[in-house]
Amino acid sequence: MSFSRARRGTLTVAVASLLALAAGQAVASPVTPAVPAAAPESARIAEGAKVGQVEQQVARNLATSLADAGWRSQVRAGAAAGAVPLSSLTAGAAAPAARRLAGTVAEADRRIAEAKGLGGGLGPLLRIQLADPSMRPALDAGVEPLVAAATGDDHAKTITAYDAAGRAHTLDTREVPSRPVYLVDVDSSKALAAGMRVLSAELARKGLNSPVAAAPSATTAGAGWWATKVDAIEVSDDEEPWFKGGAEMFALVTGFGQDGKPRVDSVTMPYLDYDGTVYYPNQILVNWSNYKYNLADVVLMEDDGDTNYLALAQAIAAVLLTIADQGAYIPLVNAVLAAMPASWWTDDPDYVDSWYTLAKNSSGRLNGAAANGWMSVSPYFVQQF
Repeated sequence: MSFSRARRGTLTVAVASLLALAAGQAVASPVTPAVPAAAPESARIAEGAKVGQVEQQVARNLATSLADAGWRSQVRAGAAAGAVPLSSLTAGAAAPAARRLAGTVAEADRRIAEAKGLGGGLGPLLRIQLADPSMRPALDAGVEPLVAAATGDDHAKTITAYDAAGRAHTLDTREVPSRPVYLVDVDSSKALAAGMRVLSAELARKGLNSPVAAAPSATTAGAGWWATKVDAIEVSDDEEPWFKGGAEMFALVTGFGQDGKPRVDSVTMPYLDYDGTVYYPNQILVNWSNYKYNLADVVLMEDDGDTNYLALAQAIAAVLLTIADQGAYIPLVNAVLAAMPASWWTDDPDYVDSWYTLAKNSSGRLNGAAANGWMSVSPYFVQQF
């Protein structure tokens, strides 16, 4: 998503607000909690770059393996219905080229999971798909395809694709190529699900989303809890270019928990596939029984393939743990935004939009602060059985 200029402006405000908040709290609080140092910016950028490098390597190896006509036909048939895990194609293939590729793909899946902070044992992450449906007739007619690694950078002017001889071809991103192109990318839906588990576990370990019993009230004790429900949502974006891989959206809800500590809850939004489309999810966004005050903030983010969820959780925790409850609600969006690596505000579209001071009784259309999206919400009471 092409939000770079807006992000940089928002980040400047976020950092200034966070510094002012931290300065005020340094005076108000005699003891500042010790926090772990956030990973250096260079390390975070390297983690994202590592994913792209691995994808490029696999794209080239896949391209050279397609010199085998029989294997090339298997790939064409396997990817006919859309994106398919690379490992599932190589697992069922007898061609020597496919068997050699299988080891490369397995190692690449492991390296990508590590770079994204997802740990081991996740299984296949890399997948392959035809870049554009218009390429199918040429592919079926026997035109030898190129293979490229998908990119999350909307501003890329060119991308590199490889042929069966391993030669690099520079493709103009402004036009869909006439020659078929396979895209190699990360299964962002699978990565997001695993990433949310990592994010929640790390935040819980830091005490930022541990279950805390809400104080009972005369009207709701034992009866249920109030929530904010997303009735409709739309995200604005430039038209998704042909060379981009899949992306998945998720929200981070922040506020002060019942224990007075900053709290972060993650909410997956896998249905947000296309810009300019209004979705009606009827999805619970905020469980107000988790929060001390009648206000919370929301940050909408997107994983285009290289988000490191463990680093994200650690960066957020390092900032939020320095903020103490002063007996009144303090917006935490700025702290979350300031914790994000600078690279996420330039070429990498991880940040989408944010909403400040969402209340339990909020209803109707709410525009995002960065003007990249809106959502319509309503209060909703979740009845206990």
